[in-house]
Amino acid sequence: MTGSNKLTKKDYLVTSLRAFFLQNGFNYSNYQGIGYANVIYPALKKHYGNDQKALCKALEDNCEFYNTNPHFLPFITSLHLVMLENDRPEEEIRSIKMALMGPLAGIGDSLSQFVLAPLLSTIAASLAQQGLALGPILFFVAMNLILTSIKLGTGMYGYKFGTKVIDKLSDQMATISHVANIIGVTVISGLAVTFVKITVPITYAAGKVQEGADQKIVSIQGMLDKIAPALLPALFTIFVYWLIKKKKWTTYKIVLLTIVIGIIGSWLGILA
Repeated sequence: MTGSNKLTKKDYLVTSLRAFFLQNGFNYSNYQGIGYANVIYPALKKHYGNDQKALCKALEDNCEFYNTNPHFLPFITSLHLVMLENDRPEEEIRSIKMALMGPLAGIGDSLSQFVLAPLLSTIAASLAQQGLALGPILFFVAMNLILTSIKLGTGMYGYKFGTKVIDKLSDQMATISHVANIIGVTVISGLAVTFVKITVPITYAAGKVQEGADQKIVSIQGMLDKIAPALLPALFTIFVYWLIKKKKWTTYKIVLLTIVIGIIGSWLGILA
């Protein structure tokens, strides 16, 4: 990496502000994946310089599923770029990126939606009730000023923290990456069983029917839940991952296959 390719603090600040555009390109295939790649695009372009092939690969890799809070995203992107500049392996960078996604989403959503928004809207509403136009203006200005400050602050903190970690803990990055990998897999697994809904509606009567006694009805889904809750969503997620990773299936093929399986399974009465 030449001197002209080295990222400056200005590049980190610009990337932090681009977090406002994280939701651009949001879709139900990879959620904020395209937005994430767009946020760090200028920094990646400067880092890779004339190596268009490496730039394209980096953008493609960063279009994978992502879902976090936009206001705390700069901490993640800054740490990502610091590790990239220090030639850390791609898997380490991805592990850290995925591990931070869930926790920072929880912190950011709680702060912006359940603390700042109610507090500022209450103040603004009370002013508006008195006929003061200052109310909505105050809400708009204060909310954006605070959220912009959070973006810039977390971006710079991520830069400083990342630099310190790389300098002092470079020998321990394998351990950190392993821990981050475990957290990342846990988060993705939780998302999978939350968003993927598959149940088996099949039931059958167990045992002999005695006169005057109620017949015992056994549910296949109930049995599966006792063995391993959310087993079917987990298995289907693993199957889809295998198709994408090993067979290189596109999103459109996956969606079409899911629809076909859903229709046929519902028609046969084995899926609900």
